[in-house]
Amino acid sequence: MNTTVDQADFFKTLTEKSDGGTLRGDYSGCDANYVVQQDWSAYTPEQHELWRRLYQRQAKLVPGRACEEFIKSLAAMNAADELPRFDRTTEALYKATKWEIVAVPGLIPDLTFFQHLANRRFPVTVWLRNPEEFDYIVEPDVFHDFFGHVPLLFDPVFADYLQKFGQGGLKALDQDALTYLARLYWYTVEFGLMHTPQGLRIYGAGILSSGGEVEYSLTNPAPRRVAMEVERVMRTQYKIDSYQETYFVIRDFQQLFDATEPDFTPYYDRLKQVEALPANALLPGETNIAPNLA
Repeated sequence: MNTTVDQADFFKTLTEKSDGGTLRGDYSGCDANYVVQQDWSAYTPEQHELWRRLYQRQAKLVPGRACEEFIKSLAAMNAADELPRFDRTTEALYKATKWEIVAVPGLIPDLTFFQHLANRRFPVTVWLRNPEEFDYIVEPDVFHDFFGHVPLLFDPVFADYLQKFGQGGLKALDQDALTYLARLYWYTVEFGLMHTPQGLRIYGAGILSSGGEVEYSLTNPAPRRVAMEVERVMRTQYKIDSYQETYFVIRDFQQLFDATEPDFTPYYDRLKQVEALPANALLPGETNIAPNLA
């Protein structure tokens, strides 16, 4: 079943999942910010082997498909052979952009999530999917969070964008506008594409950690590919359990940062007066950007 999201349930709370099930992860050892210790020694040889398989599959897919900023950072992270130690990555990350990784048991409340981002802390889940979930997982696990998100935190401009996003999230909570900000996160941080001289490239973590959507997002003629404009993105619904019907394309990370600088309040006020756009919308005057050649 394909589900169109009409509310901000991408940022889920601890009490309930979108499918009505219970959350994964052990929350008993959390501090007030839902941070836990990464017990690296508790990972089993089988889990390290599963990590290697996941990493090797994605590492073969991303060259020539991911943006250069991601490729460069991934190569320098030295995380191919075993589950990463967050403290070691944090040491290098802090030197590069003054960001830190914080270990969390799983999904965390919206307020806590935004507070972490606003203070240059990126929450990374500690648990790893099961082997039978190799190709698809409902909730983000350590592979999605670490492989998909952490490399771009080494890029100064993207790192600043994500902090601005966290600050904007704290404001959105007070303005009953989380729906709109969730869409922006989804279509940029999770499923964003970039236009480069070499063609379309991926920077969204949801694509980069997926076995099938890497190629689909770039070469399949079915989805829309539309130049990113913040208010347009905030108005557009998205799919949570299928490949995307629309991808929004940026020029570079500076465009993302600049787009996050203004006060979003006027956007929210206008968006509350209009209906949301379906996930496959193409508006008059918009160009459907051609996919890369397969």
